Amino acid sequence: MIPIGDDNPARRLPTITWSLIAINVVVFLYELTLRPRALDRFVVEWGVIPHDVLLLLANPFNTPLDVWATLITSQFLHGGWAHIIGNMLFLWVFGDNIEDALGHFSYLLFYLASGVIAALAQSFVMGASTIPSIGASGAIAGVLGAYLILYPLAQIKILVPLFILFWTIRLPALLVIGWWFVQQFFYGVGSLSQAAMGGIAFWAHIGGFVAGVILILPFIPRARQRQRAPIYFYPTNDSSWS
Repeated sequence: MIPIGDDNPARRLPTITWSLIAINVVVFLYELTLRPRALDRFVVEWGVIPHDVLLLLANPFNTPLDVWATLITSQFLHGGWAHIIGNMLFLWVFGDNIEDALGHFSYLLFYLASGVIAALAQSFVMGASTIPSIGASGAIAGVLGAYLILYPLAQIKILVPLFILFWTIRLPALLVIGWWFVQQFFYGVGSLSQAAMGGIAFWAHIGGFVAGVILILPFIPRARQRQRAPIYFYPTNDSSWS
């Protein structure tokens, strides 16, 4: 199931969401210009390395600043076309409503904080691994967690491939995002025996999602108040395609 939109119009222009998508795309296009060896160095330098993160947590005041920086920079690196297209599609569909609910600046902090917590969760699981973790999926998982809390009954448009045909159906966010999280959890448990080998960072997804659920709780009254405020942005019926 591939989410391609929702019936939950945003009331304000999602400028931060658009900017995050643009930055991710620009960085990925830059990655494509690098030769394989240079790309490997780039990922090692700017990706988050679990071994270094554990040292950071053990000695936070004696850790180089670049290790701290990778908790942010790793969120803007991707490992291939499928990786970035999938992540940016989810951010496009769900990010505008969370930005609308939180406001631009709070949303940016929320997004980055979810990504940092996701990186920490993945680092705990991978232990002393020196394999870099990259991608925006941990931060986006936080957006999904917040969306589930704020809009559990919002209808999500799903693209369902069936042989050579594609069908679109509408399902509530509770079902779509809930099923996504259940999958991540079971995949994460199944990956524990192979944590040191790398692969998909399922525990970053889990950590980011849980972070999003928790971080959004203090903002629920504010989100409800913003929903009742006058509309100054008039979107189309399908906000995610505006």
